Amino acid sequence: MAQHLVGKVAIVTGGAGGIGSWICKIYAEQGAKVIVADTGADVEGRMGVDPSRVNAVVDEIKAAGGEAIASVGDVADMDYAESLIRLALDTYGQLDILVCAHGILRERMIFNMTEDEWDGVIRTHLKGCFTVTKFASIYWRSQRNGGRIIYFTSDAGIRGSAGQPNYSAAHAGKLGLMRSNARGLTRYGVTTNCIAPGASTRMTDRGRGVDQQGPAPSESVAGTARDPKNVVPICVWLASDEGGVANGRIFGARGHVIGLYTEPYHERVLRFDEPFLDIDTLFEVWPATLGSEAFAPSTERA
Repeated sequence: MAQHLVGKVAIVTGGAGGIGSWICKIYAEQGAKVIVADTGADVEGRMGVDPSRVNAVVDEIKAAGGEAIASVGDVADMDYAESLIRLALDTYGQLDILVCAHGILRERMIFNMTEDEWDGVIRTHLKGCFTVTKFASIYWRSQRNGGRIIYFTSDAGIRGSAGQPNYSAAHAGKLGLMRSNARGLTRYGVTTNCIAPGASTRMTDRGRGVDQQGPAPSESVAGTARDPKNVVPICVWLASDEGGVANGRIFGARGHVIGLYTEPYHERVLRFDEPFLDIDTLFEVWPATLGSEAFAPSTERA
């Protein structure tokens, strides 16, 4: 098998998670030097820091002949994020790839959600992407030799999820951050893309249809369409030199399928000759113009 990431240095946040650990291991197989960054905490991010899961991924990579080091800390903390980028530069002399696969869940309907549940998820997911991107982009701006940023979004961020308003908002925010990066960092050779994955992990083990008293589904998905390993091929391509042709796009990866999402566009347009448009006229022409076809619910759109 060819190695597509030889000579690259990658940071993977959430590197001890179900998807993140596979990214770390296969990046190493592909020739990259990998920094496995994670807190090792539980799915809700409440149990503090546990380096054992992070170190286990590093040990597995080294046992297979790859090169990796561990970094344990809170990616949403500015000082830690800066130290993480510095770790890559001090250890390997460069940084080529930043993958943000970290995240937590604190589910609740909007009318029941607490401030802590909202703030914790927004902070971890969205601020945690900002912090490391800020310091990685400072380095890439100074070098002007390119870099790859890969965020993980979700169907919740694209279409919304009723019981996850915080998670949905955070993942939608990543799309805006991605598009801003794509405009602001292209001149330095840096690309940013998002992946919306479909896989069985500790997060999906908490789903409404899962028997919480039975075995966790994520423990028996190896080799199936729900295996998190299936998400990694597009991660490798986006991180490669060849992947530089994609910038500011959303890719889906689930089972044995990789998809490319259609970007937002004006579905229907109503033009007036003069601003400010007459409100009574808007009501009058609406049925034959913007209202000429039914509005498909956002949850049904591809």
